[in-house]
Order: sequence, then C-alpha cells, then structure tokens
Amino acid sequence: MAVLEDGGNAFDAAVAAGFVLQVVEPHLNGPGGEVPAVFVTAGDSTPRVLCGQGVAPAGATVGHYRGLGLELVPGSGLLSATVPGAWDGWLTLLRDHGTKRLRDVLKYAIGYARDGFPLLDRVPAVVDTVRELFTEHWPTSGALWFGAKGSRFANPGLANTWERLLGEANGATREAEIDAARRAWSQGFVAEAVDSFCRKAFRDDSGRDHAGVLTGQDMADWEASYEPATTADFGPWALAKCGAWTQGPVLLQQLRLLENAELSYVDGIPTADTVHRALEATKLAFADREAWYGDTEVPIDTLTSREYAAERAKLIGDTASFELRPGSPDGRTPRLPHYPAAPTATSGAIGEPTVRPDGSTKGDTVHIDVVDRWGNMISATPSGGWLQSSPTIPDLGFCLGSRAQMFWLEDGLPNTLAPGKRPRITLTPSLALHEGSPRLAFGTPGGDGQDQWQLCFWLAHTVGGLNLQAAIDAPAWHSNAVPSSFYPRDFVPGEAHVESRLGQATLDELRARGHNLVDVGPWTLGRLSAVSREPDGLLRAAANPRGMQGYAVGR
Repeated sequence: MAVLEDGGNAFDAAVAAGFVLQVVEPHLNGPGGEVPAVFVTAGDSTPRVLCGQGVAPAGATVGHYRGLGLELVPGSGLLSATVPGAWDGWLTLLRDHGTKRLRDVLKYAIGYARDGFPLLDRVPAVVDTVRELFTEHWPTSGALWFGAKGSRFANPGLANTWERLLGEANGATREAEIDAARRAWSQGFVAEAVDSFCRKAFRDDSGRDHAGVLTGQDMADWEASYEPATTADFGPWALAKCGAWTQGPVLLQQLRLLENAELSYVDGIPTADTVHRALEATKLAFADREAWYGDTEVPIDTLTSREYAAERAKLIGDTASFELRPGSPDGRTPRLPHYPAAPTATSGAIGEPTVRPDGSTKGDTVHIDVVDRWGNMISATPSGGWLQSSPTIPDLGFCLGSRAQMFWLEDGLPNTLAPGKRPRITLTPSLALHEGSPRLAFGTPGGDGQDQWQLCFWLAHTVGGLNLQAAIDAPAWHSNAVPSSFYPRDFVPGEAHVESRLGQATLDELRARGHNLVDVGPWTLGRLSAVSREPDGLLRAAANPRGMQGYAVGR
C-alpha cells in the first residue's frame, strides 16, 4: 500500500510485497524460490503469464539420480534445486511493467531483514520440527534459524546480499539498472556462491548425503519469460491460468466437467449434490493432470474443450469413485507414473505448512493479488526456497528451493526429469474476465489443494452469487484422492477433507454416497485472497480469515 500511495502501480506494489514476504514468511517462500503470475495491463484485456519458474540444471538427468540409487527426486536438500527464479521473475516484471526503481521497491524488504520484524509463531515451530536435521546435518541453517525466537528477528546476511545487488545495479536508465541487478544475480557473486555451495554434500530426505547439480552456468543460462495465458470461457466469464507446466488448467477442466451440471447453493452453502459432483470432477481433472501435464507438448485445447468434458462427465455417477481415471484426448493412450508406495490413510487437516522432520515440505506457499486505479491487475503465487527445504548458503542468507521433487525419474512421462525443463508445479494464480473486461484476480497457497479451493471459491461466487468475501468464507472441501506432487507422492483414494460448516445432513449424505470424509473443523481449508475491479472503476478486495495470515487492504 505504501508503494501504491506513492504513485506506484500494481506491478510495483506486487514486487515490493513479494520481496517482503521472502523475509517475513520464510517458511513459505524465499529468495531461492520461484514466482508464476498471470496479469493484465491497463487498457489491454489480454491476460499474460510471467514464468519465474527456473528449470532443471544441465546435470539433472534421470541417469544421474538413478545412479545414486534414487527412485524419486528427494523433497529436500541440494538435489531437488532448480534454477532460482523469483529474483529474475520479479525484476523482469518490474522492468517491463512497473514504474519504480529497484531500490524503491526493495527497500522495504531490506529494512525488515536488516532491522528485524516480529516472527510468526509458526516459524520457530517449523525450526523446532527440523532441529535435529539442522543440528546434525545443516549447521549453516542452524546458525541462522536457531535464533528465530522472540519478538524481533533479523537476517542481516540477506540484507547484505540485496544491498550488494543494488550496489551493482548501475545503468543510465531505470531499466538498465534492473538488468544490471539481474546479471549480478545470475552471472555474478550470487551465482558464484550457489555454485560453490552446491559442490558440497548435505543430508536430504533419502537419508543420505548428496551434493547438488546446480551450477553458476545454469543460472547464467536462464532468465524469466512471458507467455500467453491458457484460457477458457464459461458464459460471461473467461478464466485465465498458467499453462500445463503448472497444474493451473485443472481448474478449467473441473469447471468444464461441471458446466452442464445442476449446481445449487442454499443460504450460501453448497448442497451435497454440488459437493459430490465437484469432488468427482476434481478426480477426473487431476487424473488428466497426472497423465498429460508437464513442460512438454500437451493437448491442452482438447483437454479443456467442451466436447472432451462432455464425454468425461459421463463418468460422474451418484457414488464416489475410488479409481484414478485419466482420459484419452485425441485418441491418445494415457500413461500414469508408477507410484512408489501404496496409498495410506490420513487424518486431520493438511494445510500450510506441512513440514516433516527431514525437511521435506508439502504445499508451503504465499499468494498476492493487486489491482490499481488504472486497471493493472496481477495474481502471483510465489513459493519455494523455504528455510526448511535446503541448507542455508551462509554467504547469501538464504537457501535454494526443492521444486525438482515434482519431476519423475521414470522415462517417457510428460513430467519426466530432463535438463532445461520446468517441473510441473502446483503454483496456480488465476485471473478472470467478465464480458471481455478484466474483473477478478485470485488465488491461494496450498500445494495440490490450490485449484480445489479455488474451485470452491469460484462456484460460491459465480453459482452461489456470493460476494468476494462471502465466497472466500464459504465452507470448503478438497479431495485427497489426488496424487501428491510432493515427495513421497502419496494419495488416498476416496478420501475427502471437508469443513463441518457444510452441515451434518450434507456430510451424512456424502458418506452415504461412498466418500471417506474427514471433518477437519469449521474453518481450516483454503487460504484465498482476491481483488476485483468493477466496470465503473470501483476496487474491491477480500482475504481469508482462516489461519489469520490473509489481509485485504485498499483505499
């Protein structure tokens, strides 16, 4: 808000907020992570995607990992690092669509890192979870994070890194300064420190020590990029998502499968039939994600078509399915990975952060939506580089990400590991147009649950007729019959997590239809935020009350 009040636009503000979040929510994202975003600029109704997701290193081959005796890419440690994408992603957006100088948007994050800030209670809790790992195997992380207690915590090493980058951001124009800072990261001292550190071996969740394969050359060879959004129309609405190198199109597929269903809400609460059909549509859409999505040629036009959805919707019956059933777009034969372990039952809520003692993490992410008075609008879902994902690089004050865990080490799959390839990530921001005009940006943290909770929001808003805040507040659900994108890739056929505010009668009917329900309480699922711009220029915003870390601010 300080950036907006100072005359900055939505992109300036998003960049400033993105860097601050790397400091104050380090268990959910960090400088070594990534950022995908979908946005529109004032006066242009064409959604575009910013790809700030780095690729697999040149040395990240299936043969290398198999040669280490691995069946999966570890969920923590150095082997799971892709090229860090957040810095170049944010700076590319700032250069091309912002108005501020880099130092003007980065100063807020530097201030918090240098002078300190009040820690969320969850941060020391995460550190305690991985204390043994930090003590015995990742001493550089222990040196930084064991002091993360009390009302004030600072990371001067990170502040020093950013100030040094600013010191090398020399140029005759604002844009030239930003490009110089990009080079200082990818071709200068940051890349050198990453290269040196990755040559050392550290413990990961395989239970063994491994050196990384990421090099300074990998960082020098990659830069953020733009691409067209993947879109689908639903009556007066059009919904824009990142491409099938993310899970984003599964939201489009779910909505296609439900397009002709009789969905209903009573007093703002979905009926049992609506929840049942949504859960079954989710299973079908995510089965397609498993069989077809990746950073490769994907038959996305067919997957999101009405004709394909009409055939697939015939599989939705009156009872819960316990099968993983991908389709055959254009007559192609689907192929699913060989999941390494039998599904196991779970209980309780799966939210953020879900951190295991070995440092592997499931679904830890942040989300930002910004709209300004000119009509610029952006939805961004930064993630990765979590404090618990990888050992801290002491010269830089941050650690690398672990997004490569989403690749498979099985040949011939759309998401098989290969050098220069993006992992199929769960990060999935959303932007919607109404009657051709940009209207709404929204999203949520939550790993594989992101496009499920966004489905709950979308249906509550467009079918239930609820306003933004009421749609976010509406009771939510998600399926655990969806294979996890995170190590160790577990899932539970037939299981669904539901908020109790759906009502006892609805829960009883869903159980009668065969769903294995886990009632996770009244306010547990979803971390949504949203902004909108009405045709008359009125701006609106809403944020999640669950977890007390979502905020809507505007003027």
